[in-house]
Amino acid sequence: MSRRDDAPLAEQIEFDGDDVAALEQLHAWGFTDGLPVVIPTRGRVKDMCDGASHYPMESLGDLSPRNGTATLQRVAANAVMAGCLPEHMPLLEAAIAAIQERDFNLIGMQTTTHPCGLLAIVHGPVADLLAMNAGHGCMGPGNRANASIGRALRLVLQNIGGAIAGETDKATQGSPAKFGFCFAENEEASPWPALRTTLGFGVEDSCVTVAAAEGPHNINDHGSCDGESILNTLAQTMATVGNNNLYVGGDHFVVFGPEHARAVADSGFSREDVQGYLFEHARVPLDRISAQKLDELTSWGGYADQLDEWRGRIPLAREAALLRVLVAGGAGKHSCWIPTFAVGFSQTRRVELAAELCRL
Repeated sequence: MSRRDDAPLAEQIEFDGDDVAALEQLHAWGFTDGLPVVIPTRGRVKDMCDGASHYPMESLGDLSPRNGTATLQRVAANAVMAGCLPEHMPLLEAAIAAIQERDFNLIGMQTTTHPCGLLAIVHGPVADLLAMNAGHGCMGPGNRANASIGRALRLVLQNIGGAIAGETDKATQGSPAKFGFCFAENEEASPWPALRTTLGFGVEDSCVTVAAAEGPHNINDHGSCDGESILNTLAQTMATVGNNNLYVGGDHFVVFGPEHARAVADSGFSREDVQGYLFEHARVPLDRISAQKLDELTSWGGYADQLDEWRGRIPLAREAALLRVLVAGGAGKHSCWIPTFAVGFSQTRRVELAAELCRL
């Protein structure tokens, strides 16, 4: 929905009417994602601010493309609308800091024709403290924290950052991931160390990883029992001609279901082994790419002089470590690949938990 020219810009708006009328007005002004929202009254916003580590009028930065100032109070108002609880605020604060890292490329994500949404993956103790879903259906509906945190981040990008579909957000077709895409890493079911420990954080840290990502692409393999066979299925699913990672690399995510992860680990594959296998085998041979497409790929990716080095097989990442491998979900022989916008890199930030949350 486009924001109307008469939409108010004030921090606080006086409105004469009940919640039903207020909701209709928020829809009319373009402040929603098209779905009903919780009305952000003064009292609700204050309660939300109370769960944060910043002061209400403190700025968390200016968000592209509008360069709107993300005051804590504004973030809290969007969190209220999304259905968040005050204890969700520290995670939102960390995610908003992470998307402003230069290598993330927020302006690119917000304005591209690519259908990327903001992916947030939560790691560590905070996931349990907020009762987040890391198991069955973790990337879908049904869990308040997963759904409302992902939705709040999207509303922040829209209402503060100014990513308005068809105006500044030029995504050709968009994606359901733009409504909100947030889940927790299933560390308990993972045969490998927690992802954050490979990114320089400690086991005791709570973290959030953000990425400009597509929705998950399912990878079904009920027949394979050994690790190499499962990894081959993953690699051949990933090796497609039209994905953005083939153009410019970037980093992207391979999310194993617990059953696949255990079978792969039991076959002797460490996380680094998995990354190395997929780096070598999830490649696209030149004979699968038309001449016109190859010209486009090499001009965007700048790797025309590397085709001989790659023996005519283009990798989806420029190094194995950029394949981010983790575990999420429940029982069932499914995994997924999450391609990314690729013109930028995911960022991970530590979540500074409020004292009240630590005591839960």
